[in-house]
Amino acid sequence: MTVQWYFNNMKLINFHVPYTPRVITLGNFDGVHLGHQSLLRHLVSVARQKQYSSCVLTFSNHPQDYFQHRAGEQNWNAQILSVRDKLEYLNELGVDECWLIKFDEKFAKLSAAGFLQEILIRKLNMKHFMVGDDFHFGANRGGDYHYLQQQSEALGFGLNKLATVSGNSSERISSTLIRQVLKTGDLTLASQLMGRTYAISGRVVRGRRLGRELNCPTLNIRFPYHKSAASGVFVVRVWGLTPHPLPGVASLGHRPTLDSQDINAGQILLETHCLNWPSELGTEGGYGKILKIEFLHKMRDEIKFDDLDALQAAIAQDCLESRNWFSKSIPSCSELL
Repeated sequence: MTVQWYFNNMKLINFHVPYTPRVITLGNFDGVHLGHQSLLRHLVSVARQKQYSSCVLTFSNHPQDYFQHRAGEQNWNAQILSVRDKLEYLNELGVDECWLIKFDEKFAKLSAAGFLQEILIRKLNMKHFMVGDDFHFGANRGGDYHYLQQQSEALGFGLNKLATVSGNSSERISSTLIRQVLKTGDLTLASQLMGRTYAISGRVVRGRRLGRELNCPTLNIRFPYHKSAASGVFVVRVWGLTPHPLPGVASLGHRPTLDSQDINAGQILLETHCLNWPSELGTEGGYGKILKIEFLHKMRDEIKFDDLDALQAAIAQDCLESRNWFSKSIPSCSELL
């Protein structure tokens, strides 16, 4: 899959883009859930039938965060996936191209007509547009499916609107619904709505190394947003260290017990402890690796402890509960504990 960056000075309009006929869809696609997957599979299918390129336009930042920041508010949108994970899932679905858009002031002011005619038609050579049934675009959400119907014949592009995908309860599957489910810690329902187990991937970075002091060394991955859809302490599996996944326990959040001078202060950190560290990796073997942390069960919310002794005791209890969960729920993992 081709990944292109389109920055806040509107370079997409200025630099050369291969004039390939494209079937395009536009959206945030946070979670790449079953509803998104239905749209994206149809996108890929139509593109292959017409021998066009399947192209997704999505955002490197959430549009709502731009408007919150502009209004001076800090009520950040909870992100389900990082850009890395979003691109991986788009690639797995067979999407040929993805353009990552920085949602900024210039983009927010771009009219529906300007976006459609100047970018989609003139610059990206769009021949077919695929949208969901709640689709809006352009400044002040000025464009919708009815507007696209009016323009499609005059501008010479095909148009499809895909119906909503509903879950078992007949409720519309949406990123908003999945955020609500993850907030409650219902990972089983979240997995059903997403069509896969919830996971976060990223590169392991060096931190304060506090985990070693507490006899619980961790693999640290930064979640690059102000707010994550899930938070707390979880039973997890770690992919990417060895040929098989390793059982572990992970904390995702702001580390409330630590002081403001902590090296990761203000950042969301995913800290994962492998319950049985592979000796062949040595003590430094995790740094720099790209891992996927698969969330299996939520044990508790984040808690601010009075001191590091209390934190260490809680970590020990979390590890014990995680081992017990694996023994009961995935007995095949017992040999790895």
